[in-house]
Formats: sequence, structure tokens, C-alpha cells
Amino acid sequence: MTIKFGSFDGVCSTAALVICPLLGSSGEGVEPTCYSRNVQIGSTLIFQPSTSFVHIVAIIMTAIMIYHIRSKYTAVGRKEIVMFFWMYMVIELLAMFLDSGIIPTANVSYPWFAAVYTGLVAAAYCCLLVNGFVGFQFAEDGTPLSLWLLRISCFVVFGGSFFISIATFKSFVSFSPTKTTALFVVYLIWPIFCVATYTISQLILVFRTLDDRWPLGDIIFGIAFYAIAQVLLFAFSVTICNAIKHYLDGLFFFTLCVLLSVMMVYKYWDSITREDLEFSVGSKAAVWEVKDPLLMASATAPGGDYEEDASSFHAGAASLVGGVSGTQYYGGKAGYGAQGGYSQGGYGGARRAYPPTSDGY
Repeated sequence: MTIKFGSFDGVCSTAALVICPLLGSSGEGVEPTCYSRNVQIGSTLIFQPSTSFVHIVAIIMTAIMIYHIRSKYTAVGRKEIVMFFWMYMVIELLAMFLDSGIIPTANVSYPWFAAVYTGLVAAAYCCLLVNGFVGFQFAEDGTPLSLWLLRISCFVVFGGSFFISIATFKSFVSFSPTKTTALFVVYLIWPIFCVATYTISQLILVFRTLDDRWPLGDIIFGIAFYAIAQVLLFAFSVTICNAIKHYLDGLFFFTLCVLLSVMMVYKYWDSITREDLEFSVGSKAAVWEVKDPLLMASATAPGGDYEEDASSFHAGAASLVGGVSGTQYYGGKAGYGAQGGYSQGGYGGARRAYPPTSDGY
């Protein structure tokens, strides 16, 4: 395959892209040399059935990732990164309808759906790019400033990409299906730029601010999957298609590897963020006790300004550390045995020691 800058002839002859049926001088698009077999279900002809299956799996996996992201209530950049996964889910849903031919290429609505798809892909990469700088806290994450900066950036990129796409498909202004330089930049160059910038920013973040180096593995795997996806689609798609006798083509492996790279983005984000909650949501409030011996002495001394809470002292409630109360821990107070256990007067005359022993019961 020979790729010429600004031309989709070489690209579309190898890869069955969504926009390829709308490009070329013939008015009928650029047909790939080899593509996956079709399947007829009833009276409907389904194109790229294996790729459509991967789209469905990607939607399910993205829903699971979104659920886990939203459950980390205090994680850094939670609201920003979840927007990227929402966009990826919409892209996969739309790609499933376009790749499978459920929306026929001959339909008058196909160019508009293809333009929306192109705009969403460009906006999703923009979202990933902006998320790469959230960790540097140029604007505090989760604030209106951070969120609206992300939304406006994605909207601007979506609007520009959508206009370039539909203008190229419909021959608006100075665009035409044979003049595809701007679309080439939006569809092929822009994603590579965003991924490269995101990767560099995260490497800087890991080396400068994190003590843990394990997130580097997630970055490496993510870049590896993404690079493999591009190579399989644009270099070996025809070879794969001929070798497997048209059952699969490069688009199937491209979609699968992109899904794996997106999962690595989630895994990386999850590995560098920690939940800041110091309690389990929905659990009962624990009893907190003073651990400072000086404060304990002040609390129990005659004429003290305050006295210890009766529920934690008399009832013997366990603290959060080792299940032993503060008074038990420091021992030696009135009403306690020499070994730190309760005296005969407590709990009906039964003496208990910490840790529990058979002699203490």
C-alpha cells in the first residue's frame, strides 16, 4: 500500500473505512481490495459481522468502565475522563450501524451520519488530549472551569471536523470528494498527534510526581495496542483478508486493538488515582476516641473541663485501631486490672483481657 499525503486512494484500497464510500472521483467511493464476508439475516444484508460483534463488546465494556469510574467519587479527574468514555461509547454505537450497512451507503442520510462519526472521533481524541493535562492541575479538576474548558474544546473540534467532513462529501465551498487534504488531516493526522501528546504528558506526570512506576506498564501496553491497530489496518489488512479467506479483515483487528488501548487508558487512570474516602459508604459511624495520654489524663483528672463519652468508656466500645479502646490501650486507670483487663466489677464479674485468652473467659 502506498499512502500519499492528502489522498485516501491508497488508504481506502486497503482499509474499509466509514468514509471511503463517499470519496473518490467516480462518485461511488473507493472500494477496498479485500474485505470481510457479508451475512444475510432474513432480508437484511449485514456487512462486517465480526467487526459489528466487536463493536457490541466495546459498548458493554465501556459501560462497565464508566460504572467503575463514576463509583470513585473523589478520584482526580473523574468527571473529565468519563466524558471520553461516553464519547467512545457513542462512536462505537454509530460505527456499528455504519460498518454493518444498517444505514446503507446509498441512503441520503449516510453522509451526515459519517460526518457526525468523523466529528465525534476527532472530538474524542481532543478529549483525551485535554485529559492528559488534568493531572497537572492547571485548573482544578471537577470545577466548572475545568469541565467547560474540556466541553468547549471538544465542541469546537467536533464542529470543525463535522463541517470539513460534510463539505468534502457534498462538495461545499472549495471541498470535494477528490480534494481531501483537510479531511486527511482530521481523520488520520489529528489522532496521532493527540495520542502522542497524551503519552508524553503522562510520562512526564509519572516520572515527576509519582513514586510508583507500575503505571508505565499501562502506558506501554496502550501505545502498543494502538500502534498494532494502525499497522494491521493500513499495512496488513489485505494480507489478513486473503489468508483467512475473507472471514476477517484488518478492520476487525483494528477495532479490537483500539478497544484494548482504550481499556489501557482506563487501567492507567485507575492506577494513578486513589479513593480519598476514609470510610465505607453506608456503614455506621465508628466510635472515635482520644489517643493522646495527656488529653486522657486531663479528661479523667478531678476538676477536668470535660469528661470522656460514656458510650465509649463504660460500654467498652472498640476503637478503629486493633479493636482496643483508648483506655484499654494505655491501661493503668482506675477500675482496670494489672494486666489491662477489666476488673471484677465490670461486665458481671467476668474478667476480660486483650488479646482474648481462654483464661479470660
